[in-house]
Amino acid sequence: MDQPQPPRRGRKRSGDARAVSEDRDATGAVKDEADRELGNRIREMRRDKGITLSEAAKAADVSESFLSQVERGIANPSVASLRRIADALNEPVASLFVGKESEGMLIRAGERRRMAHPRGAYEDFLLTPPTARKLQIIQTVIGPGRGSGDEPYAHNADEECVIVLNGRLDVTVGGTSHRLESGDSLLIDPRQEHSFHNFTEEPTVVLWAMSPSVY
Repeated sequence: MDQPQPPRRGRKRSGDARAVSEDRDATGAVKDEADRELGNRIREMRRDKGITLSEAAKAADVSESFLSQVERGIANPSVASLRRIADALNEPVASLFVGKESEGMLIRAGERRRMAHPRGAYEDFLLTPPTARKLQIIQTVIGPGRGSGDEPYAHNADEECVIVLNGRLDVTVGGTSHRLESGDSLLIDPRQEHSFHNFTEEPTVVLWAMSPSVY
């Protein structure tokens, strides 16, 4: 897990992976419950810890209004800002996944813990159980035109490999871009800032294999 970073001075970052146009019903509520899933989890954890919205936003180096939008399922956080939000709550990113944790070595396909980002940006599925100490594998379904956001991110794993199962994906590591096709794999240094983007009009499915576990 990344070490918490001290808040930077100056203007707070917006942190969103993409500006969103809200799809609301007549009451002003966001229609899709999945859009609220991640935000509900963040709000629940923050309140359980007695952390105010202002305190969490300051620690995560994002604006209070942006964090409020994330919690309401209106804004989609980038990977980098989501990591800072988890750090602000003193929790690993894995705690943001919903679903029952496996108690053994086997995870059935229909029992994977899931983290859905608002507006269909992408969905993460945790494929390794908590008993895995040196390996973590996450399957990500990335929506058309979506990705990790404008702000690159890094973490403290020793090695990371991305494998494209279906579709195409642009991965940028340390300023160098790689265009991956279905079946391609790329070994990256996760301590270097990196980002990803599905530039196509179809969903892309990838695996992220990291060692040791950082989520």
